[in-house]
Parts: sequence; structure tokens; C-alpha cells
Amino acid sequence: MQKPSKHIFICTSSRPTGQQKGFCHTKEGVDVMAKFMEEVEERDLGGDVFITNTGCFGICEKGPIVVVYPDNVWYGSVGLDDVEEIMESHIEGGTVVDRLVI
Repeated sequence: MQKPSKHIFICTSSRPTGQQKGFCHTKEGVDVMAKFMEEVEERDLGGDVFITNTGCFGICEKGPIVVVYPDNVWYGSVGLDDVEEIMESHIEGGTVVDRLVI
């Protein structure tokens, strides 16, 4: 098994029952996750960058939340327009997108 260099966690408000409801879900968390998946595929980073949807991180007012490991960088209020910048600047370039950091 290949280990990723980056692992991106995106809150989609998933519940243990499989239901998706909550703040990040209503603020396009699922669409943000899909956009990250598209960007990883388009950039041919599938073996290096893993994407995982999560349940609540407990800071809903700042959602959708995106967490990048192993960097331990937490981004808040991430929208579809922010995904490309995070991918370019942080994931590929190594520079954190400060305006989104929480």
C-alpha cells in the first residue's frame, strides 16, 4: 500500500447512520469534497494525496472545514472557489493559504 504525502479531510456532516445533515452539508461540504477529488485526479496526484469525508469537527460556524495532514493545517469556510487555490498553493506548492486558516 502506498502511503500518501498529504491526506485531506473534508467535513460533509456525515453521521454514523450514513445521513448527511448539518452545517457543512448545507454549506456545500459535499461539493467541496467532490471538487478536491476532481483536482487530485486532474493533477494526477491520486497516489500522493488522499481525500476523506468526515463527520463534524465541532466548529460548525467555521464550516465547511478542511484539514490537511500531516501538516495539521485547518481551513475554515472553504468554498468551491477556494479548492483550486489550496491545491496549487498548499498541496503542490507547500505554502499555506493563510486567509483560510483557522
